[in-house]
Amino acid sequence: MAFDIDTFAETSTAVEWGDLDLDAFRTDPLPETSLRALRYMCTVEYHTVCYLRDMLVTPSHGDTEVSTFMTMWNREEFWHGEALAAVLKVHGIEVEYDQLKAQRVKLGWRDRIDPIKQSIYGNIVGKDFVATHMSWGSVNERGAAAAYRRLARLEPHPALAPLLQRIAAQESRHIAFYTTQATKRLSESRLARRFTRFALSKVWGPVGSTIEPDEEVRFVMGYLFDGEDGLKDVRKMDEAIAKLPGMTGLAINEAAFRARGLYADLPAA
Repeated sequence: MAFDIDTFAETSTAVEWGDLDLDAFRTDPLPETSLRALRYMCTVEYHTVCYLRDMLVTPSHGDTEVSTFMTMWNREEFWHGEALAAVLKVHGIEVEYDQLKAQRVKLGWRDRIDPIKQSIYGNIVGKDFVATHMSWGSVNERGAAAAYRRLARLEPHPALAPLLQRIAAQESRHIAFYTTQATKRLSESRLARRFTRFALSKVWGPVGSTIEPDEEVRFVMGYLFDGEDGLKDVRKMDEAIAKLPGMTGLAINEAAFRARGLYADLPAA
């Protein structure tokens, strides 16, 4: 798998949504369930700057390709949040930075200590920490892309589905970078493989689970990935993760979903 960081930087742009007729939502609004999922997604996208903040105190910031990617990645994720916020606004739902700031204040010490934890872990492990960062990013971006595509299928609104597919396409480029970097770095270091496997199996949680109440996490997971069809997509994500060097057998997405009550009536792999 190849990834040209220069091409990515040159072609990075805001997701296009100016051609979509958002006024169509006024006569054909989205149901409450879809709006709830969109609000969750919007909040996660807007919080990207906090994830970037935490990474800047680790060895990741010293790698030229990684730092270039993270700069463009942060911008693209912000624009995803802007587009989703515009859809929500037509429905009378405001998602603004002041609200997100208040949400982070409620996290209290958890938010303040995150950069410190990342710095300690990252600098103890050293450059091998970058492999974990890249693997973690690959997992999260796969989940995000799958979620957008699932919602586009569940809610084929002509003013929504195209936007979600465009966001998913940008997320796919993010997956390509993270996975390329993770594969290379994991293959070169036994310590990186061991630390990454530990982090993913013991520490990782679904995107948004550190900033949203667990009831919201459960709702969004269940709404987007319920049933046999949803489980198939979840297992596809885990199969991709298991292909990373040293990650054979990991099924962290399915484990996270089952831990939150999904698929109780479906057999485990």
